[in-house]
Amino acid sequence: MEKEEQIDIGKIWQIMKDRKKVCGVIIGGCTAISLVAALVWPPIYESTTTVQTRVTGAGVSGASAAAAALGFGSSSPSLSYVELMKSNTVLQPIIDELDWDEDEKKFLTPEGFAKKNLQIENTKQTNLIKVTAKGKTPEEAQMISQHVVDNFLVMMTDMNKETQSLLVQFLNDRVEVAKKEAEEARNKFAMYQKEHGIYSPDEQAKIAVNKMNAFDEAIGNMRVQQQANQAKVDSAAAQLGDINANSQSLKINDNANVQNLRSKIIAAEVDLVGLRQQYTEENPNVIKAEEKLTALKQNLTQEVNALVASKYTTINPTQESLIKDQVNAQVAIEVSKASEQAVAKRRDEKAKELDNFPQEVQEYMNLQRDTTIKEGIYTDLIKQMENNKIRQAMDSMDIQVVDKANLPFKEIPVWPRKKVITATGFAFGCLLTIAYSLLIYRRENY
Repeated sequence: MEKEEQIDIGKIWQIMKDRKKVCGVIIGGCTAISLVAALVWPPIYESTTTVQTRVTGAGVSGASAAAAALGFGSSSPSLSYVELMKSNTVLQPIIDELDWDEDEKKFLTPEGFAKKNLQIENTKQTNLIKVTAKGKTPEEAQMISQHVVDNFLVMMTDMNKETQSLLVQFLNDRVEVAKKEAEEARNKFAMYQKEHGIYSPDEQAKIAVNKMNAFDEAIGNMRVQQQANQAKVDSAAAQLGDINANSQSLKINDNANVQNLRSKIIAAEVDLVGLRQQYTEENPNVIKAEEKLTALKQNLTQEVNALVASKYTTINPTQESLIKDQVNAQVAIEVSKASEQAVAKRRDEKAKELDNFPQEVQEYMNLQRDTTIKEGIYTDLIKQMENNKIRQAMDSMDIQVVDKANLPFKEIPVWPRKKVITATGFAFGCLLTIAYSLLIYRRENY
């Protein structure tokens, strides 16, 4: 047994020297075959396009903060875009355009084409995406890489148009309702002024009303958010079709973390209104309270997204995004309603200070506040609808090309690499030579 395990390297080397012609033929043959294969192997070329994902949409401020509820997409859309670039809508037109034999294209699926001819990657978790395509000619590689991006841009533009059109449509319905309510409140207020001959309260009443403005503005903003979010829910539901996803079916509101965040948001809303009664928007206390409220809302969105992702694991990225938008909007509506009730309760407590005023003046101030709130809601909803119309008209897209698809040099294909293939053949020949020598060695010694 020990004898079998010992190999005399010197004898093997001597065998190779004695049979150098055979070994030379083996090495030379493998090298020659590899070289011929490298020369006749059909060349493959690569072309790369680099794109950058970006966030579109106008900024918001003040009572128009409800616009945030109308934005689609996530903070890091790159990974979803990578998958969407491999979709049938993007790749099938490219396959149809390829100048290949029909038999070769007959059973070629977009999925198979993507695996064989495309490498789409999110560069180091940044907002850059590289689309590298392989082709039989430099022009074909460039065409595939460029058309993947072009077709994706067309698809995203169509999706954005559809999304904005639906949002405008559903938001328009709510604008009409808000307009009617504002007109009714305005007419009722004007009639009361005429009947009672009160067109301006005294200075004391004005001061009291001004103190209540923070509550009225907050309530108006919350109602705008609710209606804007409802438009978003309806828009997502229309696009999802038969896929029924809502916060109740997913038991989102029963989740302990969601309930905890909801309570904190309501308390933060009430605290913020109280601060706005005393200070301006530039006051550090108000700014700090706004930042706290924003952070809580972001945490709630992340929690809801995680819960939705745990329930839906087989849908495509587009559907997942729509479902997250829809459920987040539903949760936001519930939180906003609860916050409105809490703020209204605090407002009613403060309103007791107005009991010293005559009944007619109190009624006047109540009608004035109601008119102000409803006119503010109508105005803000109009702004939201116009913003979405502008976005629709601009055909805004979520990615932009950084580097266009390059045209590879015909003399420098990425494959075959003649030196690498030839060196591999030489190395394989050497291994065969060693194996051949070992075989001779065993025959002579055992």
